[in-house]
Parts: sequence; structure tokens; C-alpha cells
Amino acid sequence: MGSFQPLWRWLKSHPTSETLALWVVVLQSHGSSPPPPHSTCFCPQTNPAGPMAGENQTHVTFMLLGFSHGQPFLFVLFLAIYLATLLGNSAILALVSLDPHLHSPMYFFLSHLSCLDICYSSVTVPKILTNTLRPQATISYHGCLAQMFFLMGCAGAECALLAVMAYDCYAAICQPLHYADAMSWGVCVAAATGCWLWGMLDSAIHTLLASRLSFCGAAQLQHIFCDVPPLLRATCSSTRPSEVTLHAASVFVGLSPFLLVAISYLRILATILGMPVATSRQKAFSTCSAHLLVVTLYFVTANLNYNCPSSGYSPAADTLVSALYCIVTPMLNPLIYSLRNREVRGALRKALWGRGMPASPGSNA
Repeated sequence: MGSFQPLWRWLKSHPTSETLALWVVVLQSHGSSPPPPHSTCFCPQTNPAGPMAGENQTHVTFMLLGFSHGQPFLFVLFLAIYLATLLGNSAILALVSLDPHLHSPMYFFLSHLSCLDICYSSVTVPKILTNTLRPQATISYHGCLAQMFFLMGCAGAECALLAVMAYDCYAAICQPLHYADAMSWGVCVAAATGCWLWGMLDSAIHTLLASRLSFCGAAQLQHIFCDVPPLLRATCSSTRPSEVTLHAASVFVGLSPFLLVAISYLRILATILGMPVATSRQKAFSTCSAHLLVVTLYFVTANLNYNCPSSGYSPAADTLVSALYCIVTPMLNPLIYSLRNREVRGALRKALWGRGMPASPGSNA
């Protein structure tokens, strides 16, 4: 058997049905037996050009190892977060739809952000809740790809939407005379539609590349849901195309919107500091402070989630960052906007207690 080690290593690196047959013939010609089935892994997508490429991948079931201890507590925790996310973002959608004072570009985009946050949580949290009640957390191959597609789609769309919202703040504060033309109804609809399409296009590319990955033996993901980084760590095939695409997406889908947001807020800050009246500065700052806080929270956690260095990789830290990015942030967004925005607070008071409710102290902040 020792004389066959070079040949055996080559056959393991080219695991197709033809090389397996060649190995059997070689062993039989020397009076030996073929290796047991579990001694190696013949991945179905090593030769994707073949007619049977990827056929058996549909039977893969991923084990999610991000669940370890305290599952009853996790169920209650994630259920509370999910309900708070649905309630808060649904309230924002209802207020923007029903209150005429909120029929403006800023709140039109805010309603799309709330819709994205609901989608974010609905893609991941229901499956997480189901897995917390199981002895072993699992997800099917198709379920994993579907979860990753919608998760990445929401991520790309939200990056673009936050950049559009930053430009809306810039146009409102720095170019008030041209604001009506710059952010007309047609422009707002086109921008929101473009954000959703941009996210879905980015997600389709990542999902297509992920569908060509091969998984050998027990497919284990050190995570609580399906995402690109844990899939790349679990595959037994080349991850080079997916890694290159992920880094390119970090530049075009993540960094570019972030730079647009940064430039917009630098211009806004310069304009606010140049205002002669203190009340005008305070009103302008309060208009965009909530959005700035949301942007900072989102981009910091997104960068840690998709660009964490592999040398310092920790499954527990990675799971925590992903939970903050995909689960906790959607819950915080409506709280930030409702607490920091005077018009949203006023619309909420009017919806709950009617027009006669007196304003609370500090409501003009």
C-alpha cells in the first residue's frame, strides 16, 4: 500500500467517478481491495461541467454548531427580539402610511428601511427559534441557500438605502432650494427600487457561487444561520472565486455607500457649523442624528461580520457579531428613530392618544 501513496494522493485530489474506477482496477491488478467508502470524500461538485455535477449536494444537511448551551433561554431571548422587531418596524410603517406629516422623502426611505429590517429578522430568527427547541440544530441545503440569498439581498439593499438616506439629509440641509427637484417622488421611487434590485443582484451572485461549493462528510457550520463566511470555512472545494467576490462586494456594496455617507455628513456638518442661529443648528442636527447613529451601528457590525481577519477567528465572537448585525440592529432601528425624531414621536402620540395629548417636556429636542 505504501508504494501507492503518490497515486492515492493524486486520486484524492481528483475525486471523480473515473478516477475511482481507475483506483479499483489498479488495486485489483495487485490483489488488493478498494478502500472503504468512508476513507475519503468524493465531492459531487469537483467536476461541475459533468452531467451529474452537484446532483447529490441537494441531500446535504448542515449542522449548525452555534447553539451550545442555554437553549431555553435563547428561545425566549430571540423570540422577544423578533417580536420587538416586528412591532417596532410595523409601527414605523403604519405611522408613515397614516400620518400626512410623514409623507416626505425622508420617511418614505425610512419605511423601506423598516421593511428591510422585518425581512432581515424573518429570514433568520424563525429558523433559529425552531432550532433552539431541537437536540441538534440543522438546516437543509436548499434552505441554507435560500436563507443566504435573502440575507445577502437585504444586506446589499440596506447598504445602498442608507447611502440614499444620507444624500437625502444632505440635499435637505445643504441644498434646500433645490430639494424639491432633487428628491421628487419619481426620484425617490427610482432610488428605492434601485436599492432593492442592487441587493438582489449582489445576493444572486453570492448564492450562485455558493451553490457550486462541495461539502464533504458531516457538513458543519460554526454558526446559528447560513451566511457566506461560515459556508466558505466548511467547504472542501476551492473558495477562491467566492472569496474574491466577497472582497469585491465589500468594496462596491459596502465601502462605496459608506464613503458616500461619510462625504454627505462631512458636508452636512460643515453647513450646520456655518449656520448663524443656534436653534437652526440644533434642528438640522436632530434631523440627521438618528440616521447617523443607525449608519454607524450598521456599517461597523457589517464590516466585522464580512471582513474579520481569519488569524483571530473565534466562532463565539463571529456568532455574536452576526447576531448584532442581522438580529439586534433591526430591532434597534425603530427605537432610535422614535426616540431621536420629533416628528415620529409626535405621530406616535397622536396615533395612541389623539390630537389632544399635550407634548411631553423636551419634545422639541
